[in-house]
Amino acid sequence: MTLEIGIVLAILAVAVVLFITEWIRMDVVALMVMVALALTKLISSSEALSGFSNPAVVTVWAMFIISGGLSSAGIANLLSRQMLKMGGHGEARLVATIMIVAGLLSAFMNNVGVAALMLPVVMDIARQTNRSPSKLLIPLTFGVLLGGLTTLIGTPPNILASDALHDRGLAPFRLFDFTPIGVIVMIAGVAFMVLVGRRLLPDRDLTRQSPDQTRPNLRRFYDLPGRLFALTLPENSPLVGATLAESRLGAALSLSVIAIIRNGKPQLAPDPSTQLQADDRLLVKGDAELLADLCGKRILAIEKKALSIENLISPDIDIVEVALASRSPLVGQTLKQIDFRRRYKVNVFAVRRGGVSMRTRLREIPLERSDKLLIQGPRAQIDLLREDPDFLVSGAEHAEVYRLDEQLIAVRVLPESAVAGKSLADSRLGDAFGLTVLGIIRDGTTHLMPDPAEELRPGDTLLVEGGEEALVTLRGLEALRIDRQASPDLSISQLQSDQVGLVEAVLSPHSTLTGKTLSDLHFREKYGLSVLAIWREGQVYHHNLRDMPLRFGDALLLYGPRQKLKVLSTEPDFLVLTETVQEAPKPKKAVIAVLVLAAILVSVLAGWVHISIAAVAGAALMVVTGCLSMGDAYRFIEWRAVFLIAGMLPLGIALERTGAARFLAEGVIGAIGGLGPVAVIAGLFILTSMAVQFIHPAALVVLMAPIAISTADNMGISPQALMMTVAVSASTSFMTPIYPANMMIMGPGGYRFTDYTKVGLPLTLVILAVVLLTLPLFWPLFPG
Repeated sequence: MTLEIGIVLAILAVAVVLFITEWIRMDVVALMVMVALALTKLISSSEALSGFSNPAVVTVWAMFIISGGLSSAGIANLLSRQMLKMGGHGEARLVATIMIVAGLLSAFMNNVGVAALMLPVVMDIARQTNRSPSKLLIPLTFGVLLGGLTTLIGTPPNILASDALHDRGLAPFRLFDFTPIGVIVMIAGVAFMVLVGRRLLPDRDLTRQSPDQTRPNLRRFYDLPGRLFALTLPENSPLVGATLAESRLGAALSLSVIAIIRNGKPQLAPDPSTQLQADDRLLVKGDAELLADLCGKRILAIEKKALSIENLISPDIDIVEVALASRSPLVGQTLKQIDFRRRYKVNVFAVRRGGVSMRTRLREIPLERSDKLLIQGPRAQIDLLREDPDFLVSGAEHAEVYRLDEQLIAVRVLPESAVAGKSLADSRLGDAFGLTVLGIIRDGTTHLMPDPAEELRPGDTLLVEGGEEALVTLRGLEALRIDRQASPDLSISQLQSDQVGLVEAVLSPHSTLTGKTLSDLHFREKYGLSVLAIWREGQVYHHNLRDMPLRFGDALLLYGPRQKLKVLSTEPDFLVLTETVQEAPKPKKAVIAVLVLAAILVSVLAGWVHISIAAVAGAALMVVTGCLSMGDAYRFIEWRAVFLIAGMLPLGIALERTGAARFLAEGVIGAIGGLGPVAVIAGLFILTSMAVQFIHPAALVVLMAPIAISTADNMGISPQALMMTVAVSASTSFMTPIYPANMMIMGPGGYRFTDYTKVGLPLTLVILAVVLLTLPLFWPLFPG
């Protein structure tokens, strides 16, 4: 083994480890591989960048746009609705129909896009036939994966396998070369799922009908009955006359107000601007223990001592005014998004804009150019801000214009207080009640700017900013009464109506919201819907939903006006899991989209143009004919996959040029070559199918192609046969939820990780057997 082979294999090993562990995003890993190959001089700079102009990469992104055009025109919805009507009510027939429809669509459309389009349809079928979605959703994604094997454009690995042959001067795969084996594999897969696989699927009661057979019992699956309570608003409550938003019931107690029962009549899904009235009964979803800790108890007692801004200054702590520089990157972001307190280690008391001082809900206000912030912080930290080009620091001589003294108050932690014994962060005095703790007086000593981990003790005096208004809200929350006589189950049956609904939603495959919280999105305010629970990887979450970073595959249980749900369904970041709110198909555009696809297929089959040119022309026609806008076209491109493939293709060049591919091929031959070519095919299939459970299929094909072709060359067998094996096995992402389509259905289906393995492992073995039996019939191992 030469030094060059050692270097390229080391880069390969590091990339594989990073792909499997996901310590770094896959597309970033690919770019790092590209740079490493160029820096080590294993390939030239132009070769390192050649992936971005590679015909396979161009074809992949163009097909994403074409798939998006077919999706936007509604062709998938039209076809799936019509064909699924033939599925009847029998489980076996439904499974077969869903898999066949999904397979037909994914032969020409992006796999994940097909799964996203059919997901609401399949969920509705589950409701209508009184079946658990867990019996139907895995067949959906498995059908999508199997259908992608039937054409060259069905999935990026097929395109990459063909391109790898072309780059080495070998005959590439044509458009329908995959069809014979792909169709047989798909038939075998459907047969397995109908006869065996569906019996291995869990039967989790996610959408069972309630006794009246009219509404899905989502509430039971998400354990809503045990988390619904009734609260009564006393006649003399400080919250009387306040709006729901002003009451801070959500922020302080993590409560979702499901309904207000007023004069015996329920008002479902009340708007945040709804004013509370005396003797209102609130049907809420939340934590009974948290309610019991607060209701009827006092948390803080107001101290009589007056406070001024001087109380917040010490030899080590100062208060200054800072202005945002006009070109500061912080402009447009909120203090919460910036994580200002943690990032700069200072407190923000107020924001002054155009002569107006803002002192409440500062964390949610987007900053603007020339905003002035009154801050408190360590003098050393303030000195660092003076050197920061994003800020212009001045003294505190203008502090009086902020009228901060009106917002300062001293409160005492009572022995029975729910916050005693908790850290400042866990007490949620800031997020929940709008109170900023600026200092703690304990045993006669004042500690300014206490650490968020500081534990609060009975008798502590807290110097807080927030004023009487925040404390009035706190008093109102303390005065709430849990209505022990209420029967939440009776109210549950009335949760839905013609105007109000309870549905699920997931992040769409093109969502940009992964990693963001509901609080970051201002979800309740923006969409007018309440998130009652989140299903994630087999577990239901009820608490601190506002602060949970969203993940792809999460299922959100939403409650609110049906009109708002319909508006949410038009948002590209969300997929609402009911067909009733989906956008209606566009028959005229659907015809145009089909004609564009037909033109692409005919031009490629006739040999008039290369598939990459045909795909780009088709993508342009989708935009020109109005099947989708240019903005939508960019959104439908899976940029992560594009950069992943473009970054990994140079590794294939390096493996070939340095002799590393031949070195690995000789290892394969030495290990199993003596058992014959069928054993080599089986070995490549098993290795690829195991690796694809954790590595992106496109990246895996790029890695396996040089090894497969070198192995074929060394053994004198057909390179097309081995590349077909690699392509087929790269589409067997059945055993884990890592593949995006599998991940997307995890929440709606209520699946756990092992559910995929129970069904996916035997299905993979079935496909292996089919490949070993049929591959030599269509691709002879020793041609001519």
